[in-house]
Amino acid sequence: MAPDTLARMFWDRVDRSGERPAQQFKQSADWKTVTWREVGDVVREVALGLLALGRGKGDAVALLSASRAEWVQADFAIFSAGCVTVPVYPTYPPDLIAYVVNDSGAKTIIVEDPGQLAKVLEARDKTPGLEQIVVMSGYDAPQPPKMVMTWETLRRLGRESLDAQGSTLAERVASTRPTDLATIVYTSGTTGPPKGVMQTHGNHVAAVTASKQATPVQEGWVHLLFLPLAHSFARLESFLGVAHGLTTAFAENLDKIGENLRETRPHFICSVPRVFEKVYGKILAGVEAGSPAKKKIFGWAVSVGRDVSRHQQRGQPVPATLELKRKLAHTLVFSKLHAALGGRLQWAVSGGAPLSRDIAEFFHAAGILLLEGYGLTETCPALTFNRPDRFKFGSVGQTLPGVQLRIAADGEILARGPNIATLGYFKQPEATREVFDPDGWFHTGDIGTIDGDGFLFITDRKKDLIVTAGGMNIAPQNIENLLKADPFISQVMIYGDRRPYPVALITVNPDELSKFAREQGILASETAVIVKHPKVVERIGRTVEEKNTQLQSYAKIKRFRVLATDFTLDGGELTPTLKVKRTVVSQKYRDAIEELYR
Repeated sequence: MAPDTLARMFWDRVDRSGERPAQQFKQSADWKTVTWREVGDVVREVALGLLALGRGKGDAVALLSASRAEWVQADFAIFSAGCVTVPVYPTYPPDLIAYVVNDSGAKTIIVEDPGQLAKVLEARDKTPGLEQIVVMSGYDAPQPPKMVMTWETLRRLGRESLDAQGSTLAERVASTRPTDLATIVYTSGTTGPPKGVMQTHGNHVAAVTASKQATPVQEGWVHLLFLPLAHSFARLESFLGVAHGLTTAFAENLDKIGENLRETRPHFICSVPRVFEKVYGKILAGVEAGSPAKKKIFGWAVSVGRDVSRHQQRGQPVPATLELKRKLAHTLVFSKLHAALGGRLQWAVSGGAPLSRDIAEFFHAAGILLLEGYGLTETCPALTFNRPDRFKFGSVGQTLPGVQLRIAADGEILARGPNIATLGYFKQPEATREVFDPDGWFHTGDIGTIDGDGFLFITDRKKDLIVTAGGMNIAPQNIENLLKADPFISQVMIYGDRRPYPVALITVNPDELSKFAREQGILASETAVIVKHPKVVERIGRTVEEKNTQLQSYAKIKRFRVLATDFTLDGGELTPTLKVKRTVVSQKYRDAIEELYR
């Protein structure tokens, strides 16, 4: 019988794959490989260590780190100890870390390094329930604070308490049920602080089982993991590594992905659109800088590739003459792209944000299939997926096994299935009732259509949440309200959906503007001229910079434009309750927005 909890899934893999490679990571200049047996040893020690620290069944343990081998080891140790993992984004500032620790009731937090430790210690007075901080690496203070210990110390504690805690650990692994809570994942709310999604072992096992059937991978395949494990998409990727017996290679960081792809030569990768956009942009810039002959060859190769792609999309065999041209196009042009991605990539998965159809079609013409999927934190996180043998560009694929979809009267996508976290939001019954129906249907907040072949196309977002090209969720109202706290600023609209970074359209308070102009000796009388004055732009820039310090890196406003006229009811930019109509403003100032991304 297949394992029905995440802990049992892990130990089943250790038993079956013992001496085969499980994880790869860079140590100084070399890649180190560890086997499933070795990973199992670490997980056992950390789990026993948590028991020795007094962690009871169902206790929350927070995890604050960038993606690395120890993140996954800690995750399965927490599950094995019968505890609940609470992932925390490594970009969170101290007050948000404190919020998640307090809301989840975490008594232990495992942090990556001295930098993350400093943030937790800064918030120490605000987290009275926190008992221990474990530091994964780089910490060797001669006299650490009483509550701080290293990863090695925790592992040693586990080894020393094997006799005392071994039977308890075995009992925790055996007694955990699929309906038990496995993890609380905090998502950015549109308003207010993040909400904790309660995901059970059964939810995740269902998502893994369905995804396994949709992704034909082979045991021993290598995948390069570089997305943040605090995000549900990367977490599913790490769980699939265990379920399939893959070798999970951990990228050093986002800047080193290019290098790491060539070194680890993955068979597939999971990514957000932003990475593919960057590769695409780099290729086009290279072609643009090349000779006329190079441009001509590139254009010919792409047209051959598109012809091959059309045959493959229709499920038709590629004619012999076209196949010869494809081979030549690969040799002359596309082989460089394949080599840059490691040389043995079978396909790549794109998720977390919408992928541009143009980019998907270009990569396919180059012989690399990008498979787009769709889901949310509340769906652990997959609902639909394009298969290597059944795909449509521009769509997010067909439903995964066990998932049902329907489109509500207003166009909203509703979903039901065993992977959906119907326990809802932690300690937020009202928010739960808003999106989870008693009969199990979940309201996604996205608008879409399903075609005759069952492929889902997302057409719009019902909610205001911005999803950047990097797949990060940003709640625009929170940032707008921060900026509007400055009396000089009247209205703000943050824009950034499917874009690499957020930008702001800002209007100024007319009275404050006149006063400022007089004080600064600005002689112009027209508002349109005054708002462009360097002193005015600098004045607003200071506020933007100051507020940016309170935001996670991906939510910081990179550029802004000061508008000459305020948003008004009469102008149609505001609702009767004076909320900004985003679609109206986005259309009206489309050119200004485009300028901010040039």
